[in-house]
Amino acid sequence: MESQIHKIHQQLVSKEISCTKLVQQRLDLLKSNTHNTVNSLLDTLALELAAKVDAKIENGEEIGLLEGIPFGIKDVYMVQGTYTTASSDLLKKYKSSYTATAIQKLFDAGAIPLVKENCDSFGHGSSSENTIFGAVKNAFNTELVAGGSSGGSAVNVAKDYTVFSIGGDTGGSVRQPAGYNKIYGLKPTYGRISRFGLMAYASSTDCVGPIAKSIEDIRIVLNIMSGKDIKDQTTYQSKKISKESILKSDEIKTIGYFKNFIENDAIDAQVKSDFLASIEKIKAKGIAIKELDFFESDTLVSTYYTLAMAETASNLSRLDGTNYGNRIEGSSLKDTYSVTRSDNFSEETKRRIVGGNQVLSQGFSDDIYLKGLNIRDQISENFEKDFKEVDIILSPVTPNSPPKIGDSLKDPLAMYLSDAYTVGFSLGQLPTITVPQGTETGLQITAAKNNDELVLKFANFLKDTI
Repeated sequence: MESQIHKIHQQLVSKEISCTKLVQQRLDLLKSNTHNTVNSLLDTLALELAAKVDAKIENGEEIGLLEGIPFGIKDVYMVQGTYTTASSDLLKKYKSSYTATAIQKLFDAGAIPLVKENCDSFGHGSSSENTIFGAVKNAFNTELVAGGSSGGSAVNVAKDYTVFSIGGDTGGSVRQPAGYNKIYGLKPTYGRISRFGLMAYASSTDCVGPIAKSIEDIRIVLNIMSGKDIKDQTTYQSKKISKESILKSDEIKTIGYFKNFIENDAIDAQVKSDFLASIEKIKAKGIAIKELDFFESDTLVSTYYTLAMAETASNLSRLDGTNYGNRIEGSSLKDTYSVTRSDNFSEETKRRIVGGNQVLSQGFSDDIYLKGLNIRDQISENFEKDFKEVDIILSPVTPNSPPKIGDSLKDPLAMYLSDAYTVGFSLGQLPTITVPQGTETGLQITAAKNNDELVLKFANFLKDTI
């Protein structure tokens, strides 16, 4: 699909449509939608900002490329003065006192926020069902899940309620719902975009990620949000990616894929067949294909969830109803903490906190947590070795098609295993994008650290190849 940002920009500049009318149309779609994508509408703010854009255009002033473009925000980002609930009972009445760095950069560029979007509570889930606002429904089949945890963000883009949305990806939470809803979703290199103002799930893998219908729109939004931030010491200064650079893919000579991902009993036969057919089409274009060896998917999922649960147990320890959240008084201070957290956290969040505390507890941390850290180091070393032999690693996004709403809640282990093909790249902190081609839930393109431009190049190449 062509860039929606460029198209709408031209419509605004030529006065084919007013910004106020554009924003109102999208707000109306969000209000009437039946996919449970909305936690709260930012209609007053959006219309105020739209009126300012219209005034600039009327006065003959130049507007920026993102100025007046409507977008959505996963409800785990701080936006000053708005409800930031993380789709949880604990924070359902919490209002942000500041704005996340990545979101502020979009505001500074003139983009207009429409909505805080439904997601798995605190990002805990792979289906966007663990939410107090009701399960998000897939854009193409409302009986199926939207994917998680950025399900509301992905569906809003797929249904054209927002031009782009900002999700959050810890172990696949942008890439998997993008695949389920047949759009693009990018997890950039860890540290390229500031995490300041994003509610922490697992700090060592959390990434801010754009979701859109075109590679060009992903590129535009990525450039705006990237950069060093003194409020996030993991960030670094990155070079802007030009529109022209992603049109050339000549430097990509060799593609690798993990044989054990494909020769696996867990993968759906159709996903496997479609993936191998995509490999053949790439091969026909003169690109070499190399089979790679990697850790078994069970090992990847176990390592990821060991570390992620440990980090989330630590990160959520501050939410006890004292400084943040819906406080429930008990018979004592200890009882107040207990009741507040027990009644306000979802079952999935409690499962992850309990698991994380077990991992970090005395007598277990050496055997479990430190072993997880050691395997993560081995995974990173494996990637370094692989990227000396190949330019890109290609994989399915998920081993199976989207499940029906309700199925994942009955079987948490199956939900964890749906992340089998995404979590390894998160542990490696690598740039990886979902593209809506190749299999029912798309393909995943990954490059070496800090090589985000290369994943966009190959995504553009695949658009015309598959």
